[in-house]
Amino acid sequence: MNSSSILTDFQTHARPRSQAQARWSPENGPLPSLYIAHGAPPLLDDALWMGQLLDWSLRLPKPRAVLVVSAHWETAPIAVSATAAATPLVYDFGGFEERFYRLTYPTPDSSDLATSVAALMSDTLHQHASRGLDHGAWVPLMAMFPLGDVPVLQLSLPTSDPQKLMELGARLRPLREQGVLIVASGFLTHGLPYLSPQNWAGSSTPPGWSRDFDAWAAEALASANLDELAAYRDRAPGMPYAHPTVEHLSPLFVALGLASDQSAAPTNVIDGWFMGLSKRSIQVA
Repeated sequence: MNSSSILTDFQTHARPRSQAQARWSPENGPLPSLYIAHGAPPLLDDALWMGQLLDWSLRLPKPRAVLVVSAHWETAPIAVSATAAATPLVYDFGGFEERFYRLTYPTPDSSDLATSVAALMSDTLHQHASRGLDHGAWVPLMAMFPLGDVPVLQLSLPTSDPQKLMELGARLRPLREQGVLIVASGFLTHGLPYLSPQNWAGSSTPPGWSRDFDAWAAEALASANLDELAAYRDRAPGMPYAHPTVEHLSPLFVALGLASDQSAAPTNVIDGWFMGLSKRSIQVA
C-alpha cells in the first residue's frame, strides 16, 4: 500500500467507528487529559500510530470539545486561536510532499469553549482571530476524531517553566467536568539536530540520548515524581540532546497539572519510537 492510500484506507474504516462513538454526558464524569507525541505529517502514513491514536480516543466518550496546548504555538500573554467553524490549518512544516499541504480538517465553531477558557484565566485572554490550527493539533486529531465533528480550540504555550505550566493546567481542570478533552501535544524526545542519517531515513532505532531520557521519564511518571520531572534540565540523562529546545516537553506539565490527584501516576498508553524519537504518550485522570 502506498503512502497516500494509507490515510484513505484509515479513513474508510475509522469514520464509521467514530460515528458510532458515544458522546460525553455528565454521567460519564470528568474526562481525562492527554499528553501525546504528535508527529509530523508522516504520522498520517503510519497505519500503526494512526490506529493507536484512534483506539485511544474510542476508549473515551466523544468529547464536547477539544482544547489543545501545542508545542508549536509559544506566545505570551496567553492566547486562543480562531473560533469560527472550519478554522484553517497552519502548515507549519517544510520539505514534505505537496499532498500534505492540501489536507483539510474543518471543525465546528469553538466560541463556547473560548468563553469557558477565558472565564478560568486570571488575566485577559487574547484571541488571535486569524490563527489556525497547527500540525501539533490537526495531525493527531485527524486520527483521533476523523470526522472532524468536535470543536477544536488551541491555547498558546505562554512559558516553559514547569511549575507555572502545572498551575495553568490546574486552572483548566474545571473544563474536564464539562466534557472538554484537553490535549497537551509535544514529543517526549525531540532532538532533531542529533538524529542519525538512518533515523532520518526512517529507522526507529533510538539514539542513546533518546532511549536514556525516555527511560528516566517513564520511571518518574510511573512514580508520579513531579519534582524530578520538573528538574529535567539538570537531572535527566540525555539532556540537552533530547531537548535542545524544550517546547516539545513543556506541554507535558500542563497535562500533569490537570490531574485530579497529583500523587497518582498517569497511565502510559502509547510507547515505542518514530525516527528514534519517543512516542510515549500518557493519560492523566
